[in-house]
Amino acid sequence: MLNKNSVFVLNNNKVPCDPIHPAKARKLLSEGKAAVFRNYPFTIILKSESKPTKNYRIKVDPGAKFTGLALLSNSNIIWCAELEHRGFQISESLIKRRQVRRFRRNRKTRYRQPRFLNRTRPNGWLPPSLISRVQNIKSWVDKLIKLVPVSAISMELVKFDTQKIVNPEIQGTEYQKGELFSYEVREYLLEKFNRTCVYCGTKEAVFNLDHFHPKSRGGSDKVSNLVLSCFQCNQNKRARLPTEFLSDRPKLLALINKQRKLPLADAAAVNATRWKLKLVLESTGLEIETGSGGLTKYNRKRNGISKSHWTDAACVGTSTPDSLNISNYQPLIIKAMGRGNRQMVKPDKYGFPKRKPKLRQKSFYGFQTGDIVKAVVTKGKKIGTYVGRVAVRKTGNFNIKTQTETVQGISYKYCKIIHKSDGYIYSFGEER
Repeated sequence: MLNKNSVFVLNNNKVPCDPIHPAKARKLLSEGKAAVFRNYPFTIILKSESKPTKNYRIKVDPGAKFTGLALLSNSNIIWCAELEHRGFQISESLIKRRQVRRFRRNRKTRYRQPRFLNRTRPNGWLPPSLISRVQNIKSWVDKLIKLVPVSAISMELVKFDTQKIVNPEIQGTEYQKGELFSYEVREYLLEKFNRTCVYCGTKEAVFNLDHFHPKSRGGSDKVSNLVLSCFQCNQNKRARLPTEFLSDRPKLLALINKQRKLPLADAAAVNATRWKLKLVLESTGLEIETGSGGLTKYNRKRNGISKSHWTDAACVGTSTPDSLNISNYQPLIIKAMGRGNRQMVKPDKYGFPKRKPKLRQKSFYGFQTGDIVKAVVTKGKKIGTYVGRVAVRKTGNFNIKTQTETVQGISYKYCKIIHKSDGYIYSFGEER
């Protein structure tokens, strides 16, 4: 089945128009009425005047590692994507840089007063690993606004509505005490315990929410007293205290107690950036709708949709229709790669340069690392067609990373740019 992702359309003044079916786009291109504007996401530009007739909504499901993006018109999904962040890579790089700097400072300036004691950070400051996620999302929202007539944005503001878990009567008791309340608590615990029974470690089971300290023995309904348990372990535990049930497994008891108190690492990254992201999206001037992770799951279950990042995005907020048309869609997989680094020399483990400094020149023969190229090799051992991300060399022999392999030593003479470097690489996910 062919991918039904719609093709974006601009008129001759680069004003976004209604997206169209790929078959119609192919017809316009073959008749010479349009030209390719960009490949990712695929966009054509008309050679005549045209105006949009519909309004569209961008839906965003932010995550620590992946963010789901979906573009909707009423109950139809027009376009979908999954954006992979590099926040954890940035965090690791910052730690390595900090270690090198501290080691050097300790060697060279051991008697100097520390600098970190007299530095203040501005209000709203976020570390680079977190702000990277916000900027990735903002960048793609801005791209879509330039390519599609967007009138509103929906975003998942909180993964778990913890206030409403603690006090269900904050507002709307029907909403809070209805089906959605159990979705909030259950989804929180599934994420926290990695969909695993805390007692036996099985993942292939229907999970119960178990009161770690039984209610009949004075336990509460607080979320910190709830754990995931398979049916069999829940029956075996009955109303026994944890110290009684796990008397022969003290290490497991200590591990569960520790895990119950730990916050979610991924959820912590999302919660730290949620208000910053909302503020950034409000700067677009469009209507902003927010929703919780529990509401997203409720909408997805109600529509009978399997879980993925982009389907979660399509189900964000109260604007989600009762029925969504999602068949035969293939998400665009977008991976943030950055634009290189500023390190001029690679050092060995002692800190001394192990090779010559890299050139200040970025572009060679009209290509630069990160461009997506198509190489048609007509002779030699590597005859064939290769499409992928290029790594340039001064010699003119480039490496091309395709979906399956890295092909080395392809001459620039065989290469043609199909998408200029923009800090991301692209592929397509599984069709559903």
